[in-house]
Amino acid sequence: MSAAMRTPSGPGAGFTPMHNGHAARATEDTIMQHFSKAIDRVRAKEARRLKSTGQDPVLSKSRWCFLKRKENLTEGQSSKLAELLHMNLRTVKAYLLKEDFQRFWEYTYPAWAAKFLHRWCFRTMRSQIEPMKDIAKMLRRHQPLILNWFRTRKQFNSGIVETLNLKWILTVRKAFGFRTLKALQVASFHQPA
Repeated sequence: MSAAMRTPSGPGAGFTPMHNGHAARATEDTIMQHFSKAIDRVRAKEARRLKSTGQDPVLSKSRWCFLKRKENLTEGQSSKLAELLHMNLRTVKAYLLKEDFQRFWEYTYPAWAAKFLHRWCFRTMRSQIEPMKDIAKMLRRHQPLILNWFRTRKQFNSGIVETLNLKWILTVRKAFGFRTLKALQVASFHQPA
């Protein structure tokens, strides 16, 4: 994979496009990890700000309320999250942006996913929440790679690629007697099924 496909630092660090059957899950997991880190930075900064101004520490012991998936929250965390969602906090806004982005994975057509991504990034850039704006910038930078798995989902089976790879390896093994590249190419494309 070329170095140009990676962002060396910042919120895009570690985002690598995958070209196998696990691309959809890996892409989703990678992007959602960036969301978790961004929300945690927003929450920590806001908790420090609330503490320094002498306000109630409403964000204490709330880290996992924002980072876990809703179905994995304990009963106490669910009630704490419900209570926090009624407050006008930057952390809540960041959390709601993340939850809204989850709808992105439900699209089946690349054009509609691209439209959603464009609107989501536009709203996020206006949110004035820097870590979330960094994610929007990363998503814009990697948009063609992210949308690629919408185009290729369920079209290619890695078994087909593995079969062709095996046929090529077997042909190359047999090809020690071939004297030219042309003979090797003819042998590789005229394999019995």
